Amino acid sequence: MKQQKTYESNELIDRLPPHLKQFIKPQNYEEYSPINQAVWRYVMRKNVEYLSKYAHESYLKGLEKTGIEIDTIPSMYGMNRILKEIGWAAVSVDGFIPPNAFMEFQAYKVLVIASDIRQLENIEYTPAPDIIHEAAGHAPIIANPDYAEYLRRLGEVGAKAILSKYDIDLYEAVRKLSILKEAELVDENELKSAEEEVNRLQQMNVELSEMAQIRNLQWWTVEYGLIGELEDPKIYGAGLLSSIGESKWCMSDQVKKIPYSIDAIEQSFDITQPQPQLYVSPDFSYLMQVLEEFANKLSLRKGGSKGVQRLIESQMVGTIELSTGLQVSGKFSRVILNEDREVIFFKTEGPTALAYRERELIGHGIETHSHGFSSPLGKLKNINLAIEDMGPVDLKAYNFYDGKWLSFEFESGIKVKGLNVTGIRNLQGKLMLIQLKDCTVTYKKEILFKPEYGMFDMVVGKEIVSAFAGAADYNSFPNLYNVSKTLTVKPKKSEKTKQLESYYQTVRDIRETGDLKEVQLQEIFKKTQSDYQNEWLLPLEMLELTKDHNLQNEITNYLEKIADENSNLSSLILEGINRV
Repeated sequence: MKQQKTYESNELIDRLPPHLKQFIKPQNYEEYSPINQAVWRYVMRKNVEYLSKYAHESYLKGLEKTGIEIDTIPSMYGMNRILKEIGWAAVSVDGFIPPNAFMEFQAYKVLVIASDIRQLENIEYTPAPDIIHEAAGHAPIIANPDYAEYLRRLGEVGAKAILSKYDIDLYEAVRKLSILKEAELVDENELKSAEEEVNRLQQMNVELSEMAQIRNLQWWTVEYGLIGELEDPKIYGAGLLSSIGESKWCMSDQVKKIPYSIDAIEQSFDITQPQPQLYVSPDFSYLMQVLEEFANKLSLRKGGSKGVQRLIESQMVGTIELSTGLQVSGKFSRVILNEDREVIFFKTEGPTALAYRERELIGHGIETHSHGFSSPLGKLKNINLAIEDMGPVDLKAYNFYDGKWLSFEFESGIKVKGLNVTGIRNLQGKLMLIQLKDCTVTYKKEILFKPEYGMFDMVVGKEIVSAFAGAADYNSFPNLYNVSKTLTVKPKKSEKTKQLESYYQTVRDIRETGDLKEVQLQEIFKKTQSDYQNEWLLPLEMLELTKDHNLQNEITNYLEKIADENSNLSSLILEGINRV
């Protein structure tokens, strides 16, 4: 069934594979309330003022290039018109998405933007991804070509990094907690339980997967990176650029500054707390240098038995590539190793597909191999040449011709008997797949394949040269990633909240039209005082507009009183007053 498009697209978004498009949702711009707009405006005004001194020079230039305005939440349509000029696009999603999917979007040069916005009580920082973090944090810096290429390359490598079952459990737990923290009228017991689950998982002593390591690199660069000199760095990480609290905190001596290196792959983090240390890269090109150093350690480039074992532990669709270029994609379930820890046999369970150069082989998709796939690997016993290196004369000598009965043994001791039906060759003319009928495959006393199982497709390859997450051809697995069943909670608005929103809208209309009516402001201020205890952002917006000295004094006194009685609001209010 074709997916119905509910969002505005463009050329960059159109080329996304179906398993990524399933995460895209409409922005629903009309759902942003006047309070949401005021929150955006407060954060952006404060950030731009501060970050003009402490952010990397690309930030302010990037705000202008990406069309992000200080006074108004950006629309996806408007952003995409401008992002297109620098070769990027943006899509709206529902909060956190699976790690590999997030990385793959980046590889396609598409920014993933959580369209929700933080509640007023979380104005300084929220662990949940929101449009302030994504649009005002990530988007401006990609206007820098060096950084944009790093982000794309990080996504390209990260999408292939193998993750573990633990990573998925942690992702779901963090997603749930971030949703609950932004939800209104949430059950305290449910919130406490979600916090405990995240803490429990974070405290587990587990070996970091490849995905966990690259997630650490992403965190300490893309999210919380500093750049320049160690003693006087500038901010470029989106988490810092979008947090009015932490962007100041990070520049203090209380936060340790460490020269950025590959060691960052081992440094864990807690998304609910300010970071006690940050990494400083000398420039954006150095980020790419460390990334390549890390990529050389991945199963993507090393292959071998460790790579397959990681795929088995992940319990997700992954791919191995053989020395002939043949690629096998599926959920790997078993390997047999020889004394040298080399793979001599592998097996998948469930839908499996074969490919060459990221294109599925005709007749070898998940419909054909719906119940799994298995094959021996390696060299034949007492024969110096590997099958893949045999020329026509060699193949004829060993009966590797269509219609011939075959009986051979691998160096590992695996024996194969069957009728050679046909073979598939790669672009270099080397055999990479042999199809056998009435085939029996045995190892020691175990029968690995029987004639009654049907046709046996035996891959040809001396070794596994690469192992990575996901499918070789994305068309083979249209539902590669699962969409989380935990959805963001849309708050139910009370009549009182709706009335407050109408006051915010009136003040916004006055500012945008320039039609100042002091009587209106006085009435709204009185209602705010009597009906909305500790409501500070609305009076602050009114303070900017009023020319009435008496009303200015009344509002200022009212705000200072709230600041005195609420230490958590003090700096927000007082800095707001000073900005007026």
